[in-house]
Amino acid sequence: MIDRRDFLKSTTGSLAGLSLVRATGLAAEKAPAWRKAFMLGQTEGPILPTFQKLKEAGFDGVELISPNKLDMDEVLKARDTTGLVIHGVSGGVHWGKPLSHPDPKVVEEGLAAIRQEIVDVKKYGGTTVLIVPGIVTPEVSHRQVYERSQNAIKSLIPDAEKHGITLAIEEVWNKFLLTAPEFSRYIDEFQSPFVKAYFDVGNVVEYGYPQEWIHDLGKRIAKIHIKEYAKSKRFSYPLGEGGEIDWKSVRQALIDVGYNGWITAEVDGSTVDEWKDVVRRMDQVLAPA
Repeated sequence: MIDRRDFLKSTTGSLAGLSLVRATGLAAEKAPAWRKAFMLGQTEGPILPTFQKLKEAGFDGVELISPNKLDMDEVLKARDTTGLVIHGVSGGVHWGKPLSHPDPKVVEEGLAAIRQEIVDVKKYGGTTVLIVPGIVTPEVSHRQVYERSQNAIKSLIPDAEKHGITLAIEEVWNKFLLTAPEFSRYIDEFQSPFVKAYFDVGNVVEYGYPQEWIHDLGKRIAKIHIKEYAKSKRFSYPLGEGGEIDWKSVRQALIDVGYNGWITAEVDGSTVDEWKDVVRRMDQVLAPA
C-alpha cells in the first residue's frame, strides 16, 4: 500500500522519465550518422602513404577515380591497413566519352569504362559509381542527351543489379538536369532502386539553392559531395568561407529528408595539414547551429 503523495511522486517521476526517453529517442532519430570522405584524384603510384595521411587527417573514407592504374592488391591492402573505407568511385572517362555522344562507338567505350568501374568498386567494398550522364553541346541538344543517356544507363542496370552497386547520377556543369524536379523525374523514369542521385551541394548554387534541391530529391539521394561556391571565384573558396551556401539550411535539409550516408569533400588538398583543415571545415559547416 502507498499513500496518495507517494503515488503522485512516483507517477510524476515516471512521466518525466518517459518524456526524457521520448525526447532522447526523437533526437537520436534525427541525429545524422554522416561519415566524412575525400574525393581522391590519385590514379597511379603507391597508395598506402596517401591513405595513411587521409586517415591521420581524420577522414573515415575515400572516393577513388576509376578506371585507374592503381594496383588492386595494393589498394585493398591500404584499405585494410588503415581502416579507410572506399565507399565509391567516380568515373574517369565520362567527360571524354560521354553516354550522350552521337557516335555509338564512343558511347560503347563509355559504357565499357562504367562496367569496369562497377567491377572495381565491388572489389573495393564500395556501393556507388558516380556517373555524369552526358554533355549538352551546340551539336548535342538537351533532349538528345536526355534520351541517349537514359538508354545507355538502362543497359547498365543489369550489371548494377548483379554486383549490388548503385549508379549514382551527378548534376554537374554539363548544361543538363538544371532543376530539381527535372533531376527527380530523370531518376524516377528508370524505375530502378539501382539508379539514384549523387547530389553535389556546390554545383547548383549558380542557378538554385541546394537546400531546396535536397528537399525535392529526398530519398533519391545516394551520396553527397560538398564544396564551396560563389560567382566571383566559383569553386576557389575554402569550404565554409566566403561562399554563398547557407550551410545551416543545407544541414537541416539533409536531416529533414533522413539522409545518413557519406558526405565527400571534393576540394583541393594533398598534405596531412591541408586535409586536417578540410576535416575541420567539414565539421564546422555540418555542425548543429
